[in-house]
Amino acid sequence: MPQSRSDDRFTRVAAYGVIVDGDRILLCRLSWPKVHAGRWTLPGGGLDFGEPPQNAMVREVREETGLEVVAAGLLGVDSICAPTAYGDMHGIRIVYRATVVGGSLRNEVDGSTDLCQWWPRHEIPHDRIVDLVAEFLPRAFVPGATSQT
Repeated sequence: MPQSRSDDRFTRVAAYGVIVDGDRILLCRLSWPKVHAGRWTLPGGGLDFGEPPQNAMVREVREETGLEVVAAGLLGVDSICAPTAYGDMHGIRIVYRATVVGGSLRNEVDGSTDLCQWWPRHEIPHDRIVDLVAEFLPRAFVPGATSQT
């Protein structure tokens, strides 16, 4: 849902977690919007008004995966512009490295994702990942990689 709107343009700020366990990464399959359904993304989503980005990442990961995580460093921030059903979106995406501290992996029900699973690094379906995953995947398996920005 749009967070800041001007005519048919809006800005959406979201936070995501890169969760790695050895040589595998946790990805979630999008069920919405239709244009991206079936593609794999990082767990995460939009910030609520006044919510710190780190807290939003923790909340969204829990909602989408059932896992409790803590932020373990900022991997980076990127910015995209794209057409959506609501108008032209300027997306600001804040990506954290995250560490699992509890919970049990489960799938989201009636949300924007319908399946979460661990992908071994050599089995990641590169033809079915969203640009967000493609952007941050090179840093995901680099121990201690964090943003310099």
